[in-house]
Amino acid sequence: MADTLYEKYGGFATISKVVMDFYDRLLDSDEVGPFFDDIDMRRLIDHQTKFIAMLLGGPATYSPDRLGQLHAHLDINGSQFDEMKRVLDETLHDHGVEDDDCNTVMSVIESFREKIVKTS
Repeated sequence: MADTLYEKYGGFATISKVVMDFYDRLLDSDEVGPFFDDIDMRRLIDHQTKFIAMLLGGPATYSPDRLGQLHAHLDINGSQFDEMKRVLDETLHDHGVEDDDCNTVMSVIESFREKIVKTS
C-alpha cells in the first residue's frame, strides 16, 4: 500500500502528465488563460509538477510565503482562483484521482488562497 498520494498515483511521471493536461485546459480558459501569455510554459510546468507532487506527499517544498511572492504581481482575484481550482479538480478526476484525494488536494490549494488572491 502506498504511503502517500504521490506514490499512490504513480509519482513524478504521472503527475507530470496531469500537470501538462491541467495547463492545456487552463490555457483554453477565457478567465485564466491570459495569465500565461508570454510565460515560459516548460519552466512553469516543471515548477507546477513539483508543487503538485509536494501536495500529494512527494519531494519538494514550497512555502505559502514564497507562493505569495510569486503571484503578487498577477492581481489574481477570487473568481480566477476558483476557476483554477475547478480546472485542477476536473483534471485530477479525469486522471483517475479519487474523490477523497481530490478533496484533500483542493483543501490544501484553498489554504493558499490568502497568499495568492489580491484582496485590495
